[in-house]
Amino acid sequence: MTPPLRGLVLAGGRSTRMGRDKATLTYHGRTQLEVGLDLLRDLGIPGWISVRPDQAADPARAHHPQIVDGADGAGPIAGILAALRAEPGAAWLVLACDLPFLDATTLRTLVAARDPDRVATAFRSGHDGLPEPLCAIWEPQAVGPLAQHVADGGRCPRKFLLAHDARIIDLPRRDALDNINSATEYWRAMQDLDPKTAATRPLTIQYFALLREQAGRAAESLDSAARTPRELYAELQARHRFTLPVEMLRVAINGDFGEWEQPLAAGDTVVFIPPVAGG
Repeated sequence: MTPPLRGLVLAGGRSTRMGRDKATLTYHGRTQLEVGLDLLRDLGIPGWISVRPDQAADPARAHHPQIVDGADGAGPIAGILAALRAEPGAAWLVLACDLPFLDATTLRTLVAARDPDRVATAFRSGHDGLPEPLCAIWEPQAVGPLAQHVADGGRCPRKFLLAHDARIIDLPRRDALDNINSATEYWRAMQDLDPKTAATRPLTIQYFALLREQAGRAAESLDSAARTPRELYAELQARHRFTLPVEMLRVAINGDFGEWEQPLAAGDTVVFIPPVAGG
């Protein structure tokens, strides 16, 4: 019998280049984590999320069914292997969480083309022609060779597919699997998907020390077209005539220290932190 199909949204990455959790970014009015699970649900496929051990209690992930990665630092291949081991008789439709252009038609194409006699069925990239392992169906018989691949130091699931008996099919739409890794790519994708949403977003800004004196307030809420904290500070600097250059400040977003180039999202609370005087 054909092994049953399960769904796995890969949400265990560290999002280092993006500067904030890619699984919780919003492109369609919902987080990418929720979008991935909804796509699986619409196809009648039960879904789980792949997480690192330290993410299991994260509020964005805790209420979803989880499969915990077994090898920290191994990347998405650890999530795929953990899923295959969690239910040995099942195949897994694996989705990365950073594919905002992915749609149900693309996934239906993949499911219809599935070959359960191969280790996997995957799309051919619309850009370089190589297999796309992070929107693919991984069959139960992949578990042994994949485990050996990891034991031998392999970390790239694409290289695994190239070296094994996988079925590779053409994408129905060239950009369907374009992934988003940086703030620049994020805002480009937002502009393509929904120019109106990308135009402005509500933000709350809190001020301390000299910035509070110069703004004449401790906090304010506004709709801003700024895409990053750097752009937001430039906007506020012009409005309130702040004298401190950005190089002298730190930025915090929603209570955590952030990066100047990370993307801002609707509802963020941003704090610009001036240097502390004294010794």
